[in-house]
Amino acid sequence: MSTFAINRRQLLQTGGIGGLAVALSAMSSGAAQAAPGRQTTGAPQITDLGPAVVQFSLMSSLLVGDTVYIGSRNLNPVRVIGYHLPTGTITSRTDLGSGYSIQALTADSTGRYLYAGVLRDGIDGKPNLYRWDLSTPNVPAVGVGETGDRDIRALAVAPDGKVYLAGGGLTTNAPSLWEFDPATNAMTSWGIPDPGATIAQAVAATASHVYFGTGSTLGGGNGSSPGRLFAFDRTTKTSTNILPAEVATGVSVTSLSVLNGQLGVGVKGPGKSVLINLANHAQYTIIAKTGVMFRQLGNDVFFVKEPGVWSYNMVTKKITQILTEDVGAMWGLDVYGSKALTVSSYDVIEIDPVAKTAVKHDLQQAGAPGGPQLCMGLAAGAGDVYVGGTGTIARHQLATEQVSYLRATGEAKDAVMVGGVLYTGQYNSRGIYAYDPATGQLPYQVAALPAGQNRPLDVCWDAVNGLVIAGAQNDTGGGGCFAAYKPSTTQVITKVNPIDALQMVRAVATKDGVAYLGGDNIYATGPRSTVVAWDPVANQELWRLDPGQPQGIAAMAIHGKFLYGMSRKAAGLFVIDLDTRQVVHRGDLSAVCTDFGALQVSRGIVYGVSDTTVFRIDPITFAASVVVADINGGWYSGPHITADEDGLLYTLRGPNLVRIDDQQTMQTMRR
Repeated sequence: MSTFAINRRQLLQTGGIGGLAVALSAMSSGAAQAAPGRQTTGAPQITDLGPAVVQFSLMSSLLVGDTVYIGSRNLNPVRVIGYHLPTGTITSRTDLGSGYSIQALTADSTGRYLYAGVLRDGIDGKPNLYRWDLSTPNVPAVGVGETGDRDIRALAVAPDGKVYLAGGGLTTNAPSLWEFDPATNAMTSWGIPDPGATIAQAVAATASHVYFGTGSTLGGGNGSSPGRLFAFDRTTKTSTNILPAEVATGVSVTSLSVLNGQLGVGVKGPGKSVLINLANHAQYTIIAKTGVMFRQLGNDVFFVKEPGVWSYNMVTKKITQILTEDVGAMWGLDVYGSKALTVSSYDVIEIDPVAKTAVKHDLQQAGAPGGPQLCMGLAAGAGDVYVGGTGTIARHQLATEQVSYLRATGEAKDAVMVGGVLYTGQYNSRGIYAYDPATGQLPYQVAALPAGQNRPLDVCWDAVNGLVIAGAQNDTGGGGCFAAYKPSTTQVITKVNPIDALQMVRAVATKDGVAYLGGDNIYATGPRSTVVAWDPVANQELWRLDPGQPQGIAAMAIHGKFLYGMSRKAAGLFVIDLDTRQVVHRGDLSAVCTDFGALQVSRGIVYGVSDTTVFRIDPITFAASVVVADINGGWYSGPHITADEDGLLYTLRGPNLVRIDDQQTMQTMRR
């Protein structure tokens, strides 16, 4: 089992905060404890259990000379590190002044300047494009420009040094192509070539053209555009869609690479890739496999198609897998001498394409500087608390105060404990995973979701039918799915679009063998808060009710005969009497929530958490009251709250895992 463990007492003995910094720099993982604040009599007792997830997580890489530069993911501050291949060590680092992740890296033709583009929570007036002078790596990177879009997802430098940027942000706003001129520091929009696109994931540049790939991998469906590839003439700035008909049904152009006279084109959806002649866009070659991050070595074109790295020989037309091991997500591909070089969530990997062997260089062991990470799902039980991170799940063993890290490809968006076994909804397109600490086996897939249902959102346990219930979203086509996994038989039950073609299954809850599915519609029209009662065994609808909320459902919980629903964007609380199938209460939650949230039943009380606050709901009046103000959890994909067998609550305060005991207040409320 690939884990690292350290207890909080050992860490404190290293010298408090200074010791933590040393531990993070050296090991990229660990745990720490802050002394609980003093509580007044009758107030909830809050115990700080230390950082929830600590690691170096990454989202991009680029080889420049003998050094692989790697961009971080969900760390604050965001950072770029340099891994020196000859020595196998981290030799440089720079921190950036905005954003939460770096998805895009590129370098100019001289190899002196490295550009990094960040993902942001919003357009904030700060740079989202940074430049690092690699000739003076001890001098921090500087912000050089901000696009009018929120995110930068791809970068390219033309031979004359001008930088081209692709990204987008809000799926309701189509992305522009942007140009940064380092001679004048001017950032210029070249316009929106496709008003129906929701994202731009790829850009490439030559002396004569800029290639801009668009599509709808996020917020897709409901009339959004398919994948398109625009060739912009750099002189006239006019564009033409050059995506061949054989791949025109793809949902997005996901990758562009300038090769020796050809453009490598990755497309999501059709199961094919393309090599387009740069001198004549009407001439192209179809590769019969989906791929991204194309690189050329002689007659071989390497590309990534998870879970492997592949080679396409342009003479024989043969496709060969040169990395056969499932190393999880890969965030870069380059050619280093006679080898292919990729970076996974954990390792720099050198691949011999002839021998089809690989050598891994562990980034943690090399000294990659980690830190507390933004978190995903959360579950508690059997003396453990599990917290999902990127490519890992942290297991907090409460009795021993140890934290171990379980490698798990993707992200555990939600989780539930059943008899000491952890079940997670695993993004991206990984379905339902399981982890049994008694076996020592790392988390593994036990149930796949239907094609396109890539984003599990909520997971719960149906004790009557013995089913793990999950709800999911289709990022590219809209809608979602219901899924159930029966551990005792390994049976998997699924239904695509059980609510309708637009609403994802944002929330799930269960009572007396009936699953309840909560809808969320991100589009401008159509129902957006439907609750569907679902027979999980017969896999069919029993009844439905739309509470008429102005926004979609963020979370649901059931206590007694009441189903509690929390709406997105502070649109309020609704309560449904499951016996009468009527809405019996609607209430304002704007004082305690902003958008996403979670609900959890503990000791007979429904609790909620938002981005800012932990709150409880009175079981008689349904009024909300504050349990912990300014909780401000360090979540990436929405806040979570869970409870163990004793009714103790767990959530995040900042980056730290906290335990909340609200027993005295609950006894008062129940009276």
